[in-house]
Amino acid sequence: MTEPKTPDVAATPGPVKKHGRDGKSNATIYDIAKVAGVNPSTVSRALSKPGRVSAKTQKLIEDAAAELNYQVNPFARALPTGRTSTFGLIVADITNPTFFDIIRGAETTATVRDYTLVLAESAESAVTELTAARRMMATVDGLILASPRMDDDNIRALARDKPVVVINREVDGVPCVVPDVDKGISEAVRSLAANGHRKVAFVAGPPQSWMSARRWDGVQAACEWSRLDAVRLESTKPTVDGGRQVARDVRASGATAVLTYNDLLAIGLMQELQAAGVVVPDQISIVGFDDIFGADFTTPPLTTVRSPLGECGSGAATLLLDLLQGRGEGAETLRVETELVLRGSSGRLLPAG
Repeated sequence: MTEPKTPDVAATPGPVKKHGRDGKSNATIYDIAKVAGVNPSTVSRALSKPGRVSAKTQKLIEDAAAELNYQVNPFARALPTGRTSTFGLIVADITNPTFFDIIRGAETTATVRDYTLVLAESAESAVTELTAARRMMATVDGLILASPRMDDDNIRALARDKPVVVINREVDGVPCVVPDVDKGISEAVRSLAANGHRKVAFVAGPPQSWMSARRWDGVQAACEWSRLDAVRLESTKPTVDGGRQVARDVRASGATAVLTYNDLLAIGLMQELQAAGVVVPDQISIVGFDDIFGADFTTPPLTTVRSPLGECGSGAATLLLDLLQGRGEGAETLRVETELVLRGSSGRLLPAG
């Protein structure tokens, strides 16, 4: 004798415990099934793949889940799908305002695309960065590396495991978002030449920074075109303190204008020169890079080459999520333009004395 089919309805709807002792929801799909009066398998289908149950049943289940304060566990959801709806972002220095807009741009895109952003930093260390990346790759669907310090081979190895997008760096075979520095640097150097400067110093960033080398190349090319001398100076670290420490080298170089790897170096340099009695910009002009939040808070406000940092973050997140959803075009490179923002820290060079 054939047993009758079990109807897609639980025996009797009834009350369930809504909260645990810690005040948080402990509800399961079985609790939702009891409240909604359906089978747990129906709840599972409704929550994981809406549209596979009737609109009436879907509404019953959604109302029950809301009543019980049910929260989907992304890692439990990942068991059958292999996806957690999260992606990682690793930045070189979380205290550097350069990364604020990158993080915000990536986060905004993540929210729109129903993803969650997980953040980590490398503290300017290639070893720390690689360790963090490997740990994150175990739990996220993909990864964005902002100004990575590890070498290209390690980045490509990560990209063979899961989708990876890089910001401020070009890596063969990996999607990248790169500010095109030539336009902004050319505008800066032409402005300095027009104001009577004949020798320009470039204060470099970390040795492992791909973008620092790219900016130095841009400064050399622009200075050669404008017939200015260019000299490269090393910094101890890409921070305000690093800018203060390079001030003696700047004065010793004989340069009357300085472009720095980032705005933090420019701010520290300006502070140290002013403390030594150097008048900015009458005796020396200073130009930063990135146009971070607070770049116009200095006295005088900082002239800088603006990078569209928010656009970099949102662009990288879009590339990554398109790859995850099968809409990407492989290892494409998205280029964004830079531009000079003229403020008070650069200007006409006044005659000595």
